[in-house]
Amino acid sequence: MSSPLHRREFLAAGSAALLAGAVTETARGFAANDTLQVGCIGTGGRCRGLMKSLALVPNVRITAVCDVWDVSLEEGRKLADPKAFAAKQYEELLARKDVDAVLIGSPDHWHVPLTVAACQAGKDVYVEKPLTHDLSEGRAVVDAQTAHKRVVQVGTQQRSMTHIQKAYEVLKAGTVGRVHKVHLTWNRNAARAQRFKDGIDPKTVDWKRFLGTAKDQPFDPYRFRQWRWFWDFGGGIFTDLMVHWIDVVHWFLDLDHPLTAASVGDFYSAKDVWETPDTVQTLLRYPDKDVQVYFEGTFSNNRNGAMVEFMGTEGTLYVDRGRYEFIPDRGKKGQPGELVLGTGQKGLDFYDKPDGELLHLTNWVECVRARKKPNAPAEAGVSSAGAAHLANQSLRTGQVAVWKS
Repeated sequence: MSSPLHRREFLAAGSAALLAGAVTETARGFAANDTLQVGCIGTGGRCRGLMKSLALVPNVRITAVCDVWDVSLEEGRKLADPKAFAAKQYEELLARKDVDAVLIGSPDHWHVPLTVAACQAGKDVYVEKPLTHDLSEGRAVVDAQTAHKRVVQVGTQQRSMTHIQKAYEVLKAGTVGRVHKVHLTWNRNAARAQRFKDGIDPKTVDWKRFLGTAKDQPFDPYRFRQWRWFWDFGGGIFTDLMVHWIDVVHWFLDLDHPLTAASVGDFYSAKDVWETPDTVQTLLRYPDKDVQVYFEGTFSNNRNGAMVEFMGTEGTLYVDRGRYEFIPDRGKKGQPGELVLGTGQKGLDFYDKPDGELLHLTNWVECVRARKKPNAPAEAGVSSAGAAHLANQSLRTGQVAVWKS
C-alpha cells in the first residue's frame, strides 16, 4: 500500500503520461482504411460533447449525422466533416459505406434497437449509458455484439479514467480488506420547480420517430428535451446517475447483478413536473458475494456529490471522478493516502482532469482498430443497467424486487 499511495506526484505524472499515450494511433490500422469514419446518431447536447472529444482522437472523421430534430441535426453537422451526410432516418446512415462505426447519443429507449441495428449493419458502436431501457433487452444486445463480431463500448467512462484504474489495483491488492458494504451517492442541488416554456416548432421534430416503441402520445416539448425523467424514454436517477457508480462497483468486486433491491422515492423539487422521483434511495444485496450496496440521490442537496466508498475490513477506499483516497479503519495498520488528478471540491460531476470522455472514446477507437474487447463492453452495460432497473422495479411497485434468472 505504501508504494502506490505515498508517491502522489509520481502517480499524477504517470497518469498524465497514460493520457498522452492513449491518443497515439495503433500500428495495426483499421482494416484497409487508415481513417476511422464515424456516424453519429442522436446529436443532442450529450452527443455533441462526445463529438468534440472524438475530434481530438487521431485519424477519426465524422462522416454522417442523424437526429429527429432539425436543430440538433444542424448543430451536429457543424461538428462533422464539411461534406458529412445528414438525415433524420438512422437507416440511411447505417446503409452508408463511408460509415465504419457509430456513436449513439439517443434517449435510453433507443439504445438497444440502434445498437442491434448497427451491429447487423457491420458497424462498431459507442453507445451512451444506460445500455438497456428494460431488463428484457439485455440478451438481444449482447447476442448482436457477439454474432456480428462488433466492438461495442458503453459510455460508462469511469472504466477508462486512469486514477480509477489505479484505485482498482489498490483494491485488488487487498489494501482495503474484504469489502462487505459500498456507499454510492449522486446528489445535486438543482430545483426543478416549473416546466420551462420551450418554443420548439413541432414541424421540426419527427415525433413519431422519436417515440419509437414508446406508447403513442401528443408532442410535448418538455418531455422531448427532458426525456430522462419520464418512464417511456428514461429511468430517472437510478438509470441516469447511479448506473455510473454501480458499474464501478460491479467492475471492482466482480459482481453481475443484485439478488434483491429495496427502494424508496419522493418528489421534493420536481413535483408535478417529472414522472421519476427527484429523491431516491435503494439497497441492493449481493448475498453470493456477501456485499450490500446503498445508493442515495437527490436534486435538493449536494452533500457528497457523486462518489463511491468501498468499506472494507481494513479501511475505506473513496473514489470520485477526480481522485481516490484510502482511509484506514481505526486500529488498523494501513497508511492513509490519495491520488488527486482534478481540481475543486470532492464529488464534482466533472473535474478538469481526467478527461474521461476522451480516454473512453480513445479506448473504443483503439479497440476498433485492433479488434479487441473495450473497457466497457455490452456485457458490462447490461450488468450495470440491470441493477438500476431492479431498483426502479422496487421503486414503482413499493415492494422488494427480486432478480429472476
